[in-house]
Amino acid sequence: MFASNHSVEYTSFQSLEDTSKLYAITKRTMDIVGAIIGLILTSPLFFIISIFYLFGDSKGPIFFKQIRVGKNGKKFYIYKFRSMIVKAEDKLKADKELYQKYVENNYKLEPHEDPRITNLGRFLRKTSLDEIPQLINVLKGEMSLVGPRPVVVEELREYGDRVNEFLSIKPGMTGYWAVSGRSNIDYPERVDLELFYVYNQSFYLDIRIIFKTLQIVLTRKGAY
Repeated sequence: MFASNHSVEYTSFQSLEDTSKLYAITKRTMDIVGAIIGLILTSPLFFIISIFYLFGDSKGPIFFKQIRVGKNGKKFYIYKFRSMIVKAEDKLKADKELYQKYVENNYKLEPHEDPRITNLGRFLRKTSLDEIPQLINVLKGEMSLVGPRPVVVEELREYGDRVNEFLSIKPGMTGYWAVSGRSNIDYPERVDLELFYVYNQSFYLDIRIIFKTLQIVLTRKGAY
């Protein structure tokens, strides 16, 4: 069962290098096969969504990329369908009061008060369709299908003296935190949930998280 009260207990720490070779090989194989199949199945969506970027308040680049921190602290560009206006950060920082609220609220705002999000972007986020391009990150080996969600540099401080454990494995498109409440769960509880996966990663847990993710995406829980 996934923790409904988000109370977790840790087993002894075990980095990816210390896990069985079979699990490491199986996980990477699952990532490659899953990413290829996913990109093939969603290729029509790439075309359809791209058309919408030609109209309305969504005009501009199709993809959004941002530097995130990956395994062993290696930085990479994460890909998403762009859900915000061009130069979104400039617009947010121009409103000092709103930007302060954004920082204090764990780097997020309610959709209705975030001036950066486009109408198309709200739909993409609510349906999690904005995450599809991360299959490219998985195929490149920067991410896994399952793992802790990749964070921006500023968020690493939330992990304190456990940051090296958090960065010991590849980040994932989905993970234990993502299926335990996602945007409804803030720091420091998020730290516990992400590290739970680090300490307990297994093929069985990966499969459970993938199926739980599909259920959550279909019901649109915790996404904004």
